[in-house]
Amino acid sequence: MSKEELNFDPDLMQYSGIIGTGGIGSGKFFVINGDQTLGREESRSGHFLNMRDYCKQHIILHYIKVLLGPSFSVIPIGKLGDDDTGQILFNEMARTGFIMKRIEVVKNVSTLFSFCFSYPDGSGGNLTTDNSASAQVDEDFIAEAATDIENLGTRGMIMAAPEVPLKARHKLLELGRRNGLFCSASFTTEEINEAYESGMFASIDLVAINMDEASAISGSSINNKDDLPVVEAAIRKLRMSNEKIIVSVTGGKKGSWCRDSKELSWFPAVKTTAVSTAGAGDAFFAGIICGIALGMSMKDSQQLATLVAGMSVTSPHTIHDGINRHSLFEFLKKSDLDFSETISKILED
Repeated sequence: MSKEELNFDPDLMQYSGIIGTGGIGSGKFFVINGDQTLGREESRSGHFLNMRDYCKQHIILHYIKVLLGPSFSVIPIGKLGDDDTGQILFNEMARTGFIMKRIEVVKNVSTLFSFCFSYPDGSGGNLTTDNSASAQVDEDFIAEAATDIENLGTRGMIMAAPEVPLKARHKLLELGRRNGLFCSASFTTEEINEAYESGMFASIDLVAINMDEASAISGSSINNKDDLPVVEAAIRKLRMSNEKIIVSVTGGKKGSWCRDSKELSWFPAVKTTAVSTAGAGDAFFAGIICGIALGMSMKDSQQLATLVAGMSVTSPHTIHDGINRHSLFEFLKKSDLDFSETISKILED
């Protein structure tokens, strides 16, 4: 058995599997020639970048499966279109080791797709399909996985990510809470207040957000000189809905903050050459879930997440397919950060 295939002893892990939902799809990155804004009826040349883009559920669950190994079951819930993109993604997820029984292929519907465009000066935008298969994930479809959720019980975890409707994610979290699973979620800036008003946070044990989302939920403006007031305001707001919720806030190069029942901890970001930061927040979220599944403290889980996110940005793709326990350990050894002995041991064993 190779180093990459080393498995954790399932009896030593706090959790044995995860059921997640969120977008499953892909995207393309296109650079437009010329900095002037593209006109409504204008045609202009450009070129695609060699970057593979994936959607949130796929990114998060990929790292969880790769790092936690064969004994940790990963069950994604989602829908793909009956197109070439859907088939490619289905095969990739199956090869990673996902249990694919809750993935449905929908006829005559396209797989979720995002077209990211940018100008030479770095500005740009994003066009995403709103009638994709992922948009058809509803509460009834989530409810079909109730038996799987019940079977995992208190040894299971739930992960609810964007790019499927909020109501479907709310249903998954409620089912998880009802059956004693550890429930985690992330949100976009545009939807986080709607999610809060809907009562979703009462069913969440861990929420992973970035500074923009923290600003949105707290109503506080980001001050580039000091992010802590926004972080603390977001935590106060979220804990009004659920006093036991664990809050993770990523601040890019400024590091991350995590608040559990004991304290608020800050940890710096890994200093590395970033090829692309796309998907780094999802990688961080996955790393925290891995730490919790292994029974690590929140501080150690935060450090593991920092390591996963730090290595993820060294790839142009939103899933760094070179990340595994062995490569993370090598990446850690090259870092100048003071990681705990727990992190070194868990990756080296």
